[in-house]
Amino acid sequence: MKNFYITTAIDYANGSPHLGHAYEKVLTDVIARYKRLRGESVHFLTGLDEHGQKVQQSARKAGIEPIEFCNQQAEKFHDLCKILNISNDDYIRTTEERHKKVVRALLQKLFDKGEIYKAEYKGFYSARQEQFLLEKDKNEDGTWPEIFGDVVEITESNYFFKIGKYQDWLVEYIKGHEDFIFPRFRAKQVLEFLKEPLNDLCISRPKERLEWGIPLPFDEDYVTYVWFDALVNYISAVGYGTDDFAKNWPANFHVIGKDILVPPHSVYWPIMLKALDIEIPQSLLVHGWWLSSGEKMSKSLGNIVNPLDLVAQFGTDPFRYFLMREMNVGQDSDFSADQFLTRYTSDLGNDLGNLVSRTLNMSHRYCEGIVPQSQIDEEPEKTLRDAWAETSKSAMEMYEGMQFHTSLDKTFAFIRSINRYAEQRAPWKLAKSEDAQDKLRLQTSLAYMAEGLRLSAVILAPVMPQISEKILNLLGKNAVEKFDGELEWGNSLQGSKLSPQEILFPRMQK
Repeated sequence: MKNFYITTAIDYANGSPHLGHAYEKVLTDVIARYKRLRGESVHFLTGLDEHGQKVQQSARKAGIEPIEFCNQQAEKFHDLCKILNISNDDYIRTTEERHKKVVRALLQKLFDKGEIYKAEYKGFYSARQEQFLLEKDKNEDGTWPEIFGDVVEITESNYFFKIGKYQDWLVEYIKGHEDFIFPRFRAKQVLEFLKEPLNDLCISRPKERLEWGIPLPFDEDYVTYVWFDALVNYISAVGYGTDDFAKNWPANFHVIGKDILVPPHSVYWPIMLKALDIEIPQSLLVHGWWLSSGEKMSKSLGNIVNPLDLVAQFGTDPFRYFLMREMNVGQDSDFSADQFLTRYTSDLGNDLGNLVSRTLNMSHRYCEGIVPQSQIDEEPEKTLRDAWAETSKSAMEMYEGMQFHTSLDKTFAFIRSINRYAEQRAPWKLAKSEDAQDKLRLQTSLAYMAEGLRLSAVILAPVMPQISEKILNLLGKNAVEKFDGELEWGNSLQGSKLSPQEILFPRMQK
């Protein structure tokens, strides 16, 4: 059977990990973990894009070879994955032989088919974006947008890929495959771009200007354009050209930021695949940006957030929770330290942490730390079970629809309902009663609190795997491996020995 194959965009080696990198990794990891818990076989790929002019310039500035510079950068991004508990199955670097071999094979195939030709180009070039520009790329006042940096006019011979001939096909494909771009409103952006005629894509750079790249197989005086090189990682990493390729391809999701949707992933990539007679990926999952006070984070504005600082102070899972709770997939979201601390204190500390603490504490005080048998079934118990039935159904539907923020909202509403149940039953009062029915209510209330907590930990596993496992361990259970059978209200905890009270989310200062 084919794996559920999901990828992140590969990070560019010229930068350092930031909040956007962290979010994309966590988002993709949550989807991968969710699919595994649903019983699917998953292949999760991430990696590093290491060629191009900016990498070459940065290496020269540092006085080292480009590969040494890339090795240093790769270590940073590897560390980010480890710290964020990312469950990727593979990590591709575009300097690996397995990747370069596929890139050269594809270039040769396109050249042999007559899809690549050589021509002289005269026009504008952005070194920052490593792309050629047209007059239509200018601002209305005739200046170049800041994103392009310094733009120079050059004349040189290069190789071009005939993407223009596939423009009509691509328009019809996007219109006919509504699930190709998610959220769907992003497709309008692509179709708007495709209203203008596509110019053939320059897929080479002369070695006299750029040495750090994969040489063209049919002309060693040129190296490959970085985007043609980078996009191929999605198939080079899963054995294109071998029998293993069909185990993963086509990808179920390429998870990317909105800034690289047009033109790389929505125009270049599908046309490249079409020209090579390779199946198109099933869907591009396009997420938004993290903003600071409504502005995109950037070095120049000094509002970059280092995810490693937040993880060091608050822990991995609280950080993962904030990212998934705060961002509506596909939309932009604002980051602030105040909001982070509010989520940590309110949702995690006051709601979930408090429930864990009081469940363990009262079970040890009133039942010797053993989960008792549920003895009665009155209105409070029925209400809590009904709340779980609604929560589990809707939360799982939201997971399936990539609406993780809503799923978490519903899950924490259920956690608060367990705390309300505890207040309503008041085990500390029932423990003082001599009434036989109250003794049964005491045992039932502790059993229901523990079961509600278990179910909450299970459904939170994709987002907060370490906290989920910790809570289940405190309840005498192992980490959940599959959702199957674990999301139904039951009595599997009856007789379990609970661990002593533990503070999962210590109070933090801003």
